[in-house]
Amino acid sequence: MSTSRERIFATLRAGLKDLADDPARPHAVAERIKSHPRNLLPQRAQKPHAEQVALFTAKVEALTVTVDRIASAAEAPEKISDYLARHNLPSRLRVAPDPLLQTLPWDQRPMLQVEYGGGRSQDLVSVTPAFAAIAETGTLMLHSSSTTPTTLHFVPDHHIVVLKSSQVTGTMEEAFQRLRDKLGAGDKTAAENWPRTVNFVTGPSRTADIEGVPVLGAHGPRRLHIVLIEDGAETQQG
Repeated sequence: MSTSRERIFATLRAGLKDLADDPARPHAVAERIKSHPRNLLPQRAQKPHAEQVALFTAKVEALTVTVDRIASAAEAPEKISDYLARHNLPSRLRVAPDPLLQTLPWDQRPMLQVEYGGGRSQDLVSVTPAFAAIAETGTLMLHSSSTTPTTLHFVPDHHIVVLKSSQVTGTMEEAFQRLRDKLGAGDKTAAENWPRTVNFVTGPSRTADIEGVPVLGAHGPRRLHIVLIEDGAETQQG
């Protein structure tokens, strides 16, 4: 470690009244990482699951995200085709090679050109799944994998997410717990299973960094559309 870094860390430790050679410190850090302690959870997300889904929908729509709620996955190609028509887009989709999306009845919409793979600069519309949706803030949790390339989340101008209502959680802490439950946590094998990136997306890409002028699409899609499949979770958990 460089001398300058050592000096900076020494200053931080002194400010925290923490000794660098404290033998209990490594154990305390390891225990905290292992236990995954939760902070105070907002009350607005502590509600029956049906209300969490309604809260998530309201939050994303307030962020100019459009939502189609459907009764079954079989309706997804129709809603996606309708979205393309509404925005005068070509019938060409770059789709994540995810099992849910690969089993959709795309052949019911023969005009759609469906290609699987990562996002490319020439792609206008991507279709991906999401790992979870967070009701508290209207945020999508997306992670990279061989079937969910991160480029699909950021390169095309239009991002369509196909999501099941059972994937809606109340808080970010709950979403992370689901990821730990799926991939494991706390040992080397689990660490190797974790994705290289976990992204949280709240609405279309926008920024006002330059002279306070809002700009869409600076760091990702200009539009975000969600196709929400009602898979019975509200009845089971509500």
